[in-house]
Amino acid sequence: MIYLFDLLQQMAIFLLIAYLFSKSPAFKPLASDTLLVKHKLFLFIIFSGFATLGSYVGLPIHDAVFNAGAIGNVIAGLIGGPLIGFAVGAVSGLFSVFFGQLTLVAVAQGLSAAAQGLLGGMVHLYLQRKNQSEQLFYPSVALLTALGGAILQLAVLRILVSPTAAAWPMIHSYAFPMIVANALGAALFMTMMRDQKTMLDKVGAMFSAKALNIAERSLGILSKGFNQETAGKLAEIIYDETGVGAVGISDRETTLAFVGEGADHHRPGLTIASPQTREAIRDNKVIYSDGVKEKFSCALREDCPLGSALIVPLRADNEVVGTIKLYEPKHKLFLNLNKTLGEGIARLLSEQLLRDRYENQKNLLVKSELKLIQAQVNPHFLFNALNTIVAVVRKDPDQARSLLLHLSNYFRKNLKRSSDLATLEEELDHVNSYLVIQKARFGEKLIIEQDIDAKLLKTKVPTFTLQPIVENAIKHGISNMLNAGKVRITARREEGRIFIEVIDDAGAYCEKIRTDGLGMNIVDKRIKNLYGSQFGTEIACVPDEMTKVSLILPDKNGVVK
Repeated sequence: MIYLFDLLQQMAIFLLIAYLFSKSPAFKPLASDTLLVKHKLFLFIIFSGFATLGSYVGLPIHDAVFNAGAIGNVIAGLIGGPLIGFAVGAVSGLFSVFFGQLTLVAVAQGLSAAAQGLLGGMVHLYLQRKNQSEQLFYPSVALLTALGGAILQLAVLRILVSPTAAAWPMIHSYAFPMIVANALGAALFMTMMRDQKTMLDKVGAMFSAKALNIAERSLGILSKGFNQETAGKLAEIIYDETGVGAVGISDRETTLAFVGEGADHHRPGLTIASPQTREAIRDNKVIYSDGVKEKFSCALREDCPLGSALIVPLRADNEVVGTIKLYEPKHKLFLNLNKTLGEGIARLLSEQLLRDRYENQKNLLVKSELKLIQAQVNPHFLFNALNTIVAVVRKDPDQARSLLLHLSNYFRKNLKRSSDLATLEEELDHVNSYLVIQKARFGEKLIIEQDIDAKLLKTKVPTFTLQPIVENAIKHGISNMLNAGKVRITARREEGRIFIEVIDDAGAYCEKIRTDGLGMNIVDKRIKNLYGSQFGTEIACVPDEMTKVSLILPDKNGVVK
């Protein structure tokens, strides 16, 4: 056990240095899924130092050096691949050979060191080909690989060193401690690296919060459309917030905006030339060219400074409407942080596009519904109103003039009111012009009553909500009565809601308004769309006695918003 304790002490020194390294800025590039050549060179230098240090502080026994050097060899192979692993192992092996004064045992250890690095590299290749590269940072993988590396070293010694040699008893004694120390050390080393990588990933998540800031700054821009002007503003915001080399935005055919390096030839208005951008649009998928595994080449100029790109489709209703592109120059690595951020920005902007498209469609629907109500009301009302005025003009020219003014007011409000909301006072003014004309037509047969809470006159209500209901009360109710009929309009506040009611004493069209009432159905749908399903219209009807249509709206401090 004393041998195990000695090796664990060496391992502790090794891990202390490794810990300090993992906390340094030099570690950050090694946490990436892809490594540039300069990063691989740096990895070789660092882990060659680790492996050599392990040999230097090892325990020299009969021309052999028992140490924790397998940790550096194996980890280098796991992270950097076979070439880096073999190179680090070879350097470590050469040091062992010369440190052991070129004895057979030292040569065996040198060969086994190179084999350990190569073993780690083969595990690296295997996991990458299985698309399981995230497991490279698993402590269990490092432990098993280092365990295999330590056993491999003993196997090489067993082959090259005769069991009858004087060194063999001591080698046999150190076998178990060496296996345990290297396997445990590799697992702990990788644990530190994984934890640091996890922390960097968390930083990446925090960094992705910049996307929220971008969304806040860009809020409302896309409501003006998706064009060169709005795309230019968005590109400036994203470029400012992310700090990447360049930002481009396109629609399906042309570049709408571009800022940053390469802006001299990536100009707005040009037809998309990049095959990668066209692939992202055609296949509705993210294209990531990291500049290492997947090369990015500019389709416009060979001397373009950009070396890597992230191209993310912008979608609305599952339809690709364009792309957002983040670029880094050739001398700079495209970090996973910026990759995550770019994808998050694209999702946010896609949601904004979808929302603005929904708002535009909703506005178009509202306008269509208003036009439908107007088209339904105007023809027959205008015909009856003109006939009434023709009949009155001979008997009472002043009344005829008044009726023409009310008719003018009625149609003027029909033409001018295209917004979604109006005050209750405006709705009543519109309805009153209608009622004055109908009163002239029906005379004493039509009685009008109103009971309106004056505090509700400035309350916002959907436009053209009262007109169809009042018209139904007269057209399908009062006009079919032999005796005089009454229409009563009320508005009151009750338990956090506003009730606007139109009541007639005909009770003559109960089933019709439930099944065929187009205007009534539009009014109900518009209220529900604006305020929720708990609001809308309610109908109470007693045949031949009464029909009551209630508009139920929310009340917030007396004003519906």
